[in-house]
Amino acid sequence: MALPHLSDDEIRTWTREQKDRWWLENVFRGDMAQLTLRAGVTGFLLGGILSATNLYVGAKTGWSLGVGVTSVILAFLAFRILGTFGIGRDFTILENNAVQSVATAAGYMTAPLISSLLAFMMMTNAVLPWWQMLIWMIAASILGVLVAFPMKRRFVNDEQLPFPEGRACAVVLDSLYPDAPPGGTKNTKVEVKSAAAKSAGVAMGMLKAKALGLAALLVTVIDFLKLEGYQTLIQKKWLGMEKVFHLPDSLNALYYKHIDPATGWIPKIAGIDIRQLAITPTLELSMFGAGGLMGRRIANSLLIGCVANYFFIAPWMINAGEILPKSGSLEAGDAVFGRGHLLNTWCLWWGIAIMVTASLTSLFAKPKVLISAFSGMFTFNKSKAEDCLKHIELPLKVSFIGIPIMTAFLVWMHYEWFGINPLYGFLCVPLIIVLTLIAANATGLTSTTPTGSLSKITQFTFGAIDRTNPATNLITAGLTSEVASNASNLLMDIKPGYMLGAKPRQQAWGHLIGIFAGGLAAVPLFFWLFLPHYNPALPIEGQVVSEKFPMPGALIWKGVADMIAQGGGNLRDSAIMAMIIAGVVGIVFEVLRVVSKGKFPISAVAIGLGVVIPVDSTIMMWIGAMFFSFMHDRNTKSEGMGKAIWVESQEAICAGIIAGAALTGIGDQIITNFFLG
Repeated sequence: MALPHLSDDEIRTWTREQKDRWWLENVFRGDMAQLTLRAGVTGFLLGGILSATNLYVGAKTGWSLGVGVTSVILAFLAFRILGTFGIGRDFTILENNAVQSVATAAGYMTAPLISSLLAFMMMTNAVLPWWQMLIWMIAASILGVLVAFPMKRRFVNDEQLPFPEGRACAVVLDSLYPDAPPGGTKNTKVEVKSAAAKSAGVAMGMLKAKALGLAALLVTVIDFLKLEGYQTLIQKKWLGMEKVFHLPDSLNALYYKHIDPATGWIPKIAGIDIRQLAITPTLELSMFGAGGLMGRRIANSLLIGCVANYFFIAPWMINAGEILPKSGSLEAGDAVFGRGHLLNTWCLWWGIAIMVTASLTSLFAKPKVLISAFSGMFTFNKSKAEDCLKHIELPLKVSFIGIPIMTAFLVWMHYEWFGINPLYGFLCVPLIIVLTLIAANATGLTSTTPTGSLSKITQFTFGAIDRTNPATNLITAGLTSEVASNASNLLMDIKPGYMLGAKPRQQAWGHLIGIFAGGLAAVPLFFWLFLPHYNPALPIEGQVVSEKFPMPGALIWKGVADMIAQGGGNLRDSAIMAMIIAGVVGIVFEVLRVVSKGKFPISAVAIGLGVVIPVDSTIMMWIGAMFFSFMHDRNTKSEGMGKAIWVESQEAICAGIIAGAALTGIGDQIITNFFLG
């Protein structure tokens, strides 16, 4: 059925009480099954799996992927398959929405593990105990939930901001459950679908689910044959073979294997072996799928940053003597560089500069967004009308009581575990509230949460107050980022529930379940994947950061913390000049994007990210973006299976590719660490 909604004029002129009454009469589905035991368990399990894929992708790219639509399709597929065998009954539309709330909350729990917390461990060269990491992440996320609900009535009920990703989840759910009974008591705006439309909706839902499953299966088979851990276990351990054969991961491995290093042709840029410049293309299918989700603009910008840094700037600075080799010399022909060395000694700084200036320009170039985030926050509704939703909304007193308690707990943790002055801990709270308002408003308008730029505000603010303790800027900024992210994501989760007539209180409980699911899955997996054989005598950065898991997000956070601690004193003059130029370019590009209303074809933030992300990952993401964009454009105007697969199911295919590659890669890493190590 068509989802009932208010017109723009009604949203603008009606009071919140009128809107709440309309929603109760036309949308609310009453006591339809929602956060049931099976929905909670399904969301818990799916959330754990999807948080694992986000941790894997985040360790490679530095960002997290939305998992809302993916969880909806997976839950629909699982229970539809069970139903065909007579095992259980199908989910209700609100049960699937509850699964989405739980799984999405779990999926986003991985962010601190690949950013602030890991950067802090790199700076201090000490591993935090797993239980401290888990408790801190859960406490920060719960604070985000408590901060979000006072904003829910305004952003969702009153202003009815679009929250595009949340709206997309609602539309997908509506198409998957065409027989779901309408909500409300009036339903004057509900148009019931015909039998043919219902059948088409179910067929499209099954097609998306099959596309996701087949994409995941195909990638799993390819990666299983490619990954050395699986093949070593089978061929050497189980079958007793002396040599292990597997598909090459590096696309140019066979070439280097069969040439004579003394006489053969070695590809070079400005006299430097491209392998020393970290230019080694690989078959990384998870990045291929990620490229399909990001689109051409971001992928092209990533490629610009990558090519500019590794093909031009780095060779130039090496030949100019500004970047010295780790070992050997250019004259002798045995100079050793590598991606990590290039980044840490010179290249990282201009990449950070363009990202930070572009992010802050984007934030402050839209004064209406900033003003609208605070408008109405200090006005009070004097209406004495009874609150018609108080029996299903989360009571505001829960937030008013919970925020001070959780804040005090976090301040205590920051003092005991990180040595942060309690005064700084309490000073962080009003900044958190302000920045969360901005983040939630931005998410409601664009589905993009600017946690990166907002966290840098906190990092620079508290770094200026205390430069001696890296925790003062890293942990406070991490808290800002985690609270803003969870608050914004909770509102994003609530949007489809609001459109479908769900109980907000149960969605809040679902989000809390997801927080625990994500934490319990992600923290152990962090240690299993990245620190299986931790040696306290060795630098943590060298043990965690690798070519397979480059940790670009953590390197950016650490880079800013290093800049704060050093005051720029240890940077070469050429690096400082590059930062200035890159900062100006970031501002100019972002202003052009804002002035052109998003039509400017380059993303300055993505250019900087292209410096930090490995070359092979950038290349595969670019190829993925070009492939899926081509197939989308080719089939947009067509009818039939081509459009259904490459237009309607594109997101499901990309999600399947990422999930298949990530879960297979995680399994291979665990086998390597614990069965072959």
